[in-house]
Amino acid sequence: MIDWVKLRHTPYVRLLFVPFRWRALVRSSELGLVIAAAIVGLISAFVVAAISQISQWLHQAVFEIGADDHLSAAASSLPWSALIAPMAGGVLMGGIIWVLARWHKKPIVDPIEANALHGGHLSLTDSFILVGQNLISNGFGASVGLEAAFTQLSSGFASRIGRALQLRRSDMRTLVGCGAAAAIASAFNAPLTGAFYAFELIIGAYSIATLAPVVVAAIIGTLVTRSLGSATMEINIGSLEAVTTGDFLPALMLGLMCAGLGIVVMRLVTYVEKSARKSFIPAILTPMVGGAMVGVIALFSPQVLGSGHGALHFDVGIELSFFAIIFLIITKSVASAISIGSGFRGGLFFASLFLGALIGKLFAIIFGFILPTTLTPAVYAVIGMSSFAVAIIGGPLTMTFLALELTGDFPIMMLVLGAVLASSMLVRKTFGYSFATWRFHLRGESIRSAHDIGWIRNLTVNKMMRHDVRTVNIDTDLQKFYEEFPLGSTQRVIAVDETGRYVGMISLPEVYSSSFADKDKDGDLRDLLRFKQAYLLPEMNAKEAVSRFDRSESEALAVINNTQERKVIGLLSESHTLRRYSEELDRKRRELAGEV
Repeated sequence: MIDWVKLRHTPYVRLLFVPFRWRALVRSSELGLVIAAAIVGLISAFVVAAISQISQWLHQAVFEIGADDHLSAAASSLPWSALIAPMAGGVLMGGIIWVLARWHKKPIVDPIEANALHGGHLSLTDSFILVGQNLISNGFGASVGLEAAFTQLSSGFASRIGRALQLRRSDMRTLVGCGAAAAIASAFNAPLTGAFYAFELIIGAYSIATLAPVVVAAIIGTLVTRSLGSATMEINIGSLEAVTTGDFLPALMLGLMCAGLGIVVMRLVTYVEKSARKSFIPAILTPMVGGAMVGVIALFSPQVLGSGHGALHFDVGIELSFFAIIFLIITKSVASAISIGSGFRGGLFFASLFLGALIGKLFAIIFGFILPTTLTPAVYAVIGMSSFAVAIIGGPLTMTFLALELTGDFPIMMLVLGAVLASSMLVRKTFGYSFATWRFHLRGESIRSAHDIGWIRNLTVNKMMRHDVRTVNIDTDLQKFYEEFPLGSTQRVIAVDETGRYVGMISLPEVYSSSFADKDKDGDLRDLLRFKQAYLLPEMNAKEAVSRFDRSESEALAVINNTQERKVIGLLSESHTLRRYSEELDRKRRELAGEV
């Protein structure tokens, strides 16, 4: 019989049981981080497979479709199940909302917010909660995709592994990006798409230091998914021999069209959310009402159910009439907006691909009446798919590589790249947000991407200020002030009243200046007060402090505990704030370059 305790302490096996050695390897070696990324990629592939299978089982049970059918393309869906199922899902979501409102009031942090503000820290428990909500939403037919669940849980596991390894902030953010990269790569059988999804949307920047772990995670995720026999996603656009100069004009026009419609959809989701909040309907009943509305739409257009995975394959390969495409675009857009706006959880990633493909086919019909073109409707569908997705999700290179990996056709990549750049630039200039960052903006967060700005918030006034401040009672006579604060003893003295409340700042050189009253004459310190309403609070970050210095035109400001008590707790100078800010910026630059 094996003595496991004795075996654990043998020299060769001990390495496997001592967490410190693993932590040391990952923290001190790029190879260690790559190994951790490979493990994350493996886990993410199983996460995607498990979530996809559970969703399919729900579709089979609720809508009575076949094991190989997709909900949005299943012709056997019963009309009454299409009506009742989303409503039933809304009832379940309402119950979850009621429970979370009482026992889990913190909002769930997604990978973008985690990397932007929290150094890559994600709650695995919260991730499982979101996955459950997403599965109920998608499984009962709400018009949302599963990509949010894929990336959330995969990144949640990556964050948990990073915390166990006690990774540095930059490495933690990279590992969270590895989880998202592997999830998207597994979902679409597209490693390049997954990798650049992480660079552009989760990490917020591309660097040599992050290249190896992210790409390894994406490749491992893809290979494991293929070995599991999961269905791959491919689009056949026929043969595209070469791209001519004349093909770029319609592609750019399609990109601009997708940008405008993408902004409309994002605004529509916001309008539904605001209307739901202002209505008389209780919050726990809003998903049920939204589900009922989606069910009514599904009676006339079953393709709005679910993410639209099957409908995309079905519609790209067939010829649709002008009015049929218009009808599908309107119904899918409205159903997606109602689903998310009424409280269902999920993403718009795949919905944006489906809508973009429809917009591309619509554009092909419209442009075909104006000018002759050598491009087929299927090519325009792929261009529209990428352009509309970049308007909603962001990530120009992500969507360009997605088109390349889905079609396997290199010539189309140039057209897609031009279109997605046009779409991305128009959205950024006129709207300024992707769908995820737009929702952060509505919550009051100033996040435009996953670029790390959390360190700025962590660099607070409380961490930078001096605590050894000198104060004086404002009623102190001038002669006593001269005795307590001789010239050269300090630069600034903070004046307080008899209760210790901040009333202003006194510059010592100004007191001793010849322009002030003669020492032998009576004077009042109140005549010397400056910055009476200019002060700092300990929770302010460096950026807010610098802005306050600029507005007050002061070289230093007092720090008070709060605006009610106004007790002086410190002093902070502008020069020290700028120096600390510059040091942190330089550290971030070196981390990005892989120098630390």
